[in-house]
Amino acid sequence: MVNHAIILAAGLGQRLRARSASKPLTQVHSLSLIEIGVRQLHAAGIAHIVVVTGHEADRVEAHIDALAHRLDLDLRCVRLEDWSRPNGWSVIAGAGAVDAPFVLVMADHMFGDGLLARLAGQSLDKCDVVLATDRVDNPLVDPDDATWAARDDQARITAIGKHIAPYDAVDCGAFLANAALPRAIESAIARGAAGSLSDGMQVLADARRAMTMDIAGAWWLDVDDPRALDLALDQAPDHLDCVRRAAVADGGGGGDVG
Repeated sequence: MVNHAIILAAGLGQRLRARSASKPLTQVHSLSLIEIGVRQLHAAGIAHIVVVTGHEADRVEAHIDALAHRLDLDLRCVRLEDWSRPNGWSVIAGAGAVDAPFVLVMADHMFGDGLLARLAGQSLDKCDVVLATDRVDNPLVDPDDATWAARDDQARITAIGKHIAPYDAVDCGAFLANAALPRAIESAIARGAAGSLSDGMQVLADARRAMTMDIAGAWWLDVDDPRALDLALDQAPDHLDCVRRAAVADGGGGGDVG
């Protein structure tokens, strides 16, 4: 049973800065992106959640502390001092504070109700990580920022990254993993890689230990820029119950940091 999760919330969020000084605190119908992520994980049965902070850490951590008290959740922060490093360093930091297996998500990703519960229910008996993937022609995906995956006929990842070719799936930013994932990132760094999450995923892919779960048309969104934030404001109430309730309560507004 999966009881632990990591949310990566350390990055600068440069592409969204025109609308928000802190991406995790960006409001979608009066809920911060980080609160939406926490609520989604809790709804998926996750009892213990660690948030890795970095940019605007004081503000984000204060928000998380208040959220933990208000929702009565085991919700803690781990601060990454050098948050300019690639996101794999955040995974390593967060993995040191959770038990495996764990669900791993990004603070700026939203997932339709039920998707994370389905991911948490996947088996790691024959692999070390399961990545949620979508079709490459999803119109909500920004092709200039997407991470792509190539798979074999058994849904194993053979290659992953922003600049691979060919590819047949897009990375949704949600993972079920065991302790081999942070070790794989550390291995990639030791070999000279910068330390992205994809670097570690490629190590596991090369060992045939990285699987995928096709999300089968489920809704998800990477809220990485103003266009995506507007899409979230428009579409998220149709796919996430917590956002739907917030949208009704606030009358449809809310797209910046409060």
